[in-house]
Amino acid sequence: METITNESIVILVLRVILGVMFFLQGYDKIFKLGMQKVIESYEHELGHVKIPNFIIVPSAFYTSFVEFIGGLMLILGLYSKYALFAIGIDLMMVVFVFSLMQPLWDMKFVFPRLIIWCAVMVIPSNYDVFSMDYLLFRKL
Repeated sequence: METITNESIVILVLRVILGVMFFLQGYDKIFKLGMQKVIESYEHELGHVKIPNFIIVPSAFYTSFVEFIGGLMLILGLYSKYALFAIGIDLMMVVFVFSLMQPLWDMKFVFPRLIIWCAVMVIPSNYDVFSMDYLLFRKL
């Protein structure tokens, strides 16, 4: 039995909070709004910038499904590093799109996610003992 440390509790809390934030955001996009509405929203917001649909449509799908699946993976602690990498790309895309929509935009939705993402990324994974990754892939 591993010793429970402050670090193991911190990484658990941060990883699960980040996962819930992204999971619910992706869930809303996919199941409540629907992908068509998400795409229409992106098209409407980016209409003045003339971003072509062959960029908007895959971006809408990527962000929605990465948020949903990546968030779930973080909640479970399953393939966390891969989920964090995909979510990092998602965060960069969101910042880019928000900056195109309005150069001086309110970061209240992105900044907390970015800070928690950074914290989870820099805490060594060997502290993440309350995760599926630890249970499945720890060295015996």
